[in-house]
Amino acid sequence: MNGHHFSKMKLFCGSSHQELGTKVANELGIKLGKVQLSTFSCGELYARIEETIRGKEAFILQTITQEPNNDYMELFLMIDALKRSSASKIHVIIPHFGYARQDKKSAPREPISSRLISDLLSAVGFNRLITMDLHSDQIQGFFNQPVDHLTALPLFIDHFSKKNISDLVVVAPDTGRAKFAKRLADKLHASLAVMHKTRPNHNQAEITNVIGDVEGKNVLIVDDMVDTGGSVISGIKALKEFNCKDAYLATTHAVFSGPCIDRLKNSDFKEIVITDTIPPSEKIKTIENLSILSTAKTFAETIKRNYENKSISSLFA
Repeated sequence: MNGHHFSKMKLFCGSSHQELGTKVANELGIKLGKVQLSTFSCGELYARIEETIRGKEAFILQTITQEPNNDYMELFLMIDALKRSSASKIHVIIPHFGYARQDKKSAPREPISSRLISDLLSAVGFNRLITMDLHSDQIQGFFNQPVDHLTALPLFIDHFSKKNISDLVVVAPDTGRAKFAKRLADKLHASLAVMHKTRPNHNQAEITNVIGDVEGKNVLIVDDMVDTGGSVISGIKALKEFNCKDAYLATTHAVFSGPCIDRLKNSDFKEIVITDTIPPSEKIKTIENLSILSTAKTFAETIKRNYENKSISSLFA
């Protein structure tokens, strides 16, 4: 892409994923905007835009990592700084939208945290949200602003199509992911299976049944995120009990907290495929059968189309 085309636009990146921000900027043929980000000795965060943004469209890329509270606070400060610097529009890019799993009350006297995050973002003030594979599609309804809800499915489709895996069954880890899994299964001309999952406690999952024929078949578990790995490890154990052949895992958001990495290293997955919506740590990269797909082109094209007022949905038709 020609960087001169974007003369009325600036892309800024928070500290949570500088690598992805740089890749997106390179795809667009531009340089990242200059921003000073620091932490005072008392722990408070600071952000300052170090170049003029008056009258220009601003895009801020800030993903949510295992330090979600700092990541969001830094994003709030950057948005406020851009507003006070007279940016004409502010587009917020959150590849992994943190707190998305807390989208409803599951027990008495609980908050709906994802709604609170959306309210806080709206209070700070922005024009458009760009994100990828939300845990619940309904989170889009928490915002009055337009939401471009992207998906990593085309990346997974391209990756697994090249492998020509025979007798493939795409497996949803629970009923909530069935629609997501079916879209992938249809594109790969594969069958679909759905696991029945219960959660006796937080970060604990039990698979009680598998709906669909997986015996003697290669299976691909697909999920929007993997956190501690409990669900997918329970899933592969259940699938092996049903005598599946090779097992693959694809997930958009590799949170990989707590015991997850060790669990995956000791698992029977033939390949584990993730994207870079969250920066993969050096420990994650030690997983031998790991493949990392870049989302940079997807976000760059979305930025370009927003800037040119072109359709986003046609990217995923």
